[in-house]
Amino acid sequence: MTSRVASPTVVRAAGALVALQGLAGVVFVVALVVRALTGAPEPGKVFGEAGYFAVLTAGVVATAVGLLLSKRWARTPAVVIQLLLLGVAWYAFGPSHQYLYGALVAIYCASPLVLLFTAPAKDWAMGIGEYSDAGADD
Repeated sequence: MTSRVASPTVVRAAGALVALQGLAGVVFVVALVVRALTGAPEPGKVFGEAGYFAVLTAGVVATAVGLLLSKRWARTPAVVIQLLLLGVAWYAFGPSHQYLYGALVAIYCASPLVLLFTAPAKDWAMGIGEYSDAGADD
């Protein structure tokens, strides 16, 4: 029988936040498909855009599932996703002059970053302390 080392609560909370980002991506992809099916001027381009965002969204959803299932590999992609989305927040805040949206996106993206860099999350990611699975059979 294999024993599993559960991730700390902060990692699962970060996974839930990333899952909400994945859900937003799914909603966006569905909206693009509906737009293409209901008379967009160039539906082929809209389907292409939907396919592109579907691939990106699949990565975000996979990362969220990994964090929620205590998979250590999911921490790095989650950090990268948040850093990329912070760039989106900067663009919304700076060049686009959408200060409210930029600030809200930045705060939301910083939240999983902060959670994933807390001491329990770092110990879990490195497999040390109470989050070590050295005695596990798997």
